Amino acid sequence: MEWEWLAWFDAGDYEIARQVLQRGTAAIFAVAFLSTAMQFPALLGDRGLLPAPDFIARTPAKAYPSLFRWRYSDRMLRTVAWTGFVVALLLVAGVPQLAGPWAPAVAFLVLWVLYLSIVNIGQTFYSFGWESLLLEAGFVVAFLGSNEAAPPLLTILFIRWLVFRLEFGAGMIKMRGGREWRDLTALDYHHETQPMPNPLSRLAHLLPKPVHRVEVLGNHIAQLVVPFFLFAPQPMASVAACIVILTQLWLVVTGNFAWLNWITIVLAFAGISDPFVHAVLPFVPADLGTDAPSPVWWVVIVVLVMALLVVLSWQPLRNLFARHQLMNASFNRLHLVNAYGAFGTVTKERYEVVIEGTDAGDPADASAEWREYEFRGKPGDPRRIPRQFAPYHLRLDWLMWFLALGYRDERWFQVLLVKLLLADRATLRLLRLDPFHGERPSAIRARLFLYRFASRAERRETGLWWIREPVAELVRPVGLRSRP
Repeated sequence: MEWEWLAWFDAGDYEIARQVLQRGTAAIFAVAFLSTAMQFPALLGDRGLLPAPDFIARTPAKAYPSLFRWRYSDRMLRTVAWTGFVVALLLVAGVPQLAGPWAPAVAFLVLWVLYLSIVNIGQTFYSFGWESLLLEAGFVVAFLGSNEAAPPLLTILFIRWLVFRLEFGAGMIKMRGGREWRDLTALDYHHETQPMPNPLSRLAHLLPKPVHRVEVLGNHIAQLVVPFFLFAPQPMASVAACIVILTQLWLVVTGNFAWLNWITIVLAFAGISDPFVHAVLPFVPADLGTDAPSPVWWVVIVVLVMALLVVLSWQPLRNLFARHQLMNASFNRLHLVNAYGAFGTVTKERYEVVIEGTDAGDPADASAEWREYEFRGKPGDPRRIPRQFAPYHLRLDWLMWFLALGYRDERWFQVLLVKLLLADRATLRLLRLDPFHGERPSAIRARLFLYRFASRAERRETGLWWIREPVAELVRPVGLRSRP
């Protein structure tokens, strides 16, 4: 049944946006599920650093809903992760989109339920803002419909509201945070002290300071001014979305922020219309979408869901202008319509925790040789150039960065040291280098180092990428009480 008065519901000029939003969000889900399959058992499995079964047993199901409330096992976890991975790839290929609007909706809601079940038992290893961002994005994108009809305008607008909260929230956190954002010096430090630098971070850090001032000023404009224009008439909304995309691409080039920047780029396409794409890229047709109206039952579902999301938006809206603004906070257990933000303050110095082991009979002997364990992403060997891992998320490496900011006797770190003493194979697979090649060390210790990027002259003279100096002994040499 076709009702002409429903013409307002369809956004026929946003077919390219829909394709990018659906396939891009699904691609990020695929990366997230892959990361889970590869890392969750060692971090949070039955014998992990923070076993999920223990967390499930001591927390209420109402506060942390999860499929694993019925039963947890590492095999079940892997089954859930690989199922999500396959469903995500089907969406990337556009298979569910060939059916009615119910098909991609069901597929995305399956991804949402599966990943929500993982995040809600993931504890500190899944406490990052981009976990909630992916869940919210997946839920909203579920209501973009299929190729049979134009994408719903309400869904497109709500995704813009999501991008607004993401960008404007991050901008306000910075203005309320450290003085370095207000005096434009934040980028004098950020490229060097960010959680996980990439191959180009050092080059960005060594740019002249006036360039860093321009970076910070550009960031403020992109996050505090541009987001408002996402709701402006076209082509202004498309231009605003392109500015968001360009600033995020600069962060992609200079850092390793898991999928935070990538999903922001994908979501920003909600502001880009087909005519704008055609004007910039004339070889792209301006009328890729269909003129077929959406079925009435689908209109009703989308209107009801978007109304619910608007109601849930009240607390995040208040938070944007609150004196004590929350950053990366979920206001409900389903991780819908969250508060976002990052780097309200920028650390001025980079500290790294370096774990070392020895196989000496007497670790206290001054002649004992201590060898370093190398992590995949975080800085360690001063000669090693950082690598690009994003959008893949190295969870243990990220927590090691937080650990160096202020060690507070974290239980997961204590268990990590025990696992290394035991030469636990699952744990060692999370690392880049085991200096003992699967054998048990006699003792292990953790030291704190101050790191900084080598200057151009230091790089030429020494070949080092990092210059480091010891600061303190974080954990004194320890061994197992009894050894076989």
